[in-house]
Amino acid sequence: MAVHSLNNILNPFTFTMAMKKTGLVLLLALSLAACTDKKGIPDVSGVKVNVPLQRFDQDFFAIDSNNVLPGLNQLNVKYPVLSAIFLQNILGLDSANTLAGVKNFISLSQPIKDTINDVFKNTAGLQKEFEEAFRFVKYYFPNYQTPKVITVAGPMDALAQTSNGYTPNFLGPDFLGISLQFYLGNTFSLYSDPYFIENVAPVYRSRRFSKEYIIGDGMQLIVDDLFPEKSSGKPLVEQMIERGKQWWLLDKFLPQTADSIKTGYTKQQLDWCAENQGLIWSQIIKNEDLYSVNPITIQTYIGEGPFTQGFSQEYSPGNLGQWIGWQIVKKFAEKNPSLKPEEVMTATPKNILDEAKYKPK
Repeated sequence: MAVHSLNNILNPFTFTMAMKKTGLVLLLALSLAACTDKKGIPDVSGVKVNVPLQRFDQDFFAIDSNNVLPGLNQLNVKYPVLSAIFLQNILGLDSANTLAGVKNFISLSQPIKDTINDVFKNTAGLQKEFEEAFRFVKYYFPNYQTPKVITVAGPMDALAQTSNGYTPNFLGPDFLGISLQFYLGNTFSLYSDPYFIENVAPVYRSRRFSKEYIIGDGMQLIVDDLFPEKSSGKPLVEQMIERGKQWWLLDKFLPQTADSIKTGYTKQQLDWCAENQGLIWSQIIKNEDLYSVNPITIQTYIGEGPFTQGFSQEYSPGNLGQWIGWQIVKKFAEKNPSLKPEEVMTATPKNILDEAKYKPK
């Protein structure tokens, strides 16, 4: 994660024989019904997971800025891997300036720390959300080793770059790091600072800097950990479908979470996409070569933006290609109900497109 300073304010980072048989049939039916609900969501209540949530942010800010070294030693004992990542990759410190850098960061970060402590007084609900999500992960992928969740508070410009764009969060060897400074609510004053908008996150991105988006952002990293996104440089339609797969699997892990949280679209944008699905697809087919590798064409449909060029600036979302890819993957999965998630995720884009026969109206 590249870390760059903003300014002193922005840089704080489930009778009879006939009756008995009937009763048995009813019992069996009820047992089967307990496995899924009317939406086909599996019952994962019996799946055991252990997802501790640790507050690195609180432990870090508990360091006495006048006696930094003992505090850092204690932090390193409790978080032997994360401590080095935080100091070197997030704060950008080296051994020569660690003590002074930590003292300076703690001093400058007081307003951010206070806001984080106010917004995240209790993280029990967040931990419960992650535990439920990881039950679905373990249901579909029993061998996946679920990480602990650790919250941090770094500089206000410490976004991490992944194959899917920039994210506030990161994966360690056995933990999922959540950067709380990017979830303080979309009305948080620093998010509207002109320098922040220009250099860190534009408004269409920072409107999602609220704690309800943590679960979607965090689980997207788990999807990518299971099936790394490798479509860069591939033709447009392949990138659309490969990225659509990721939202399809994310939906499996968060089946009861609003689509707006998983996609980052507003409800208005989601409604527009649903109402204009046929128009969107026909316009892409008409105006573009689906097998184009032109970077400008790819950028038009893949990746975040305030809207998608060629469509309504008021209602269309950016990253429209991934949404269309998601619909194609859903159609493919519906036509192949016996496929396990792993088989859907490893199917080739060509196979998915051919079998989906996607023709929205």
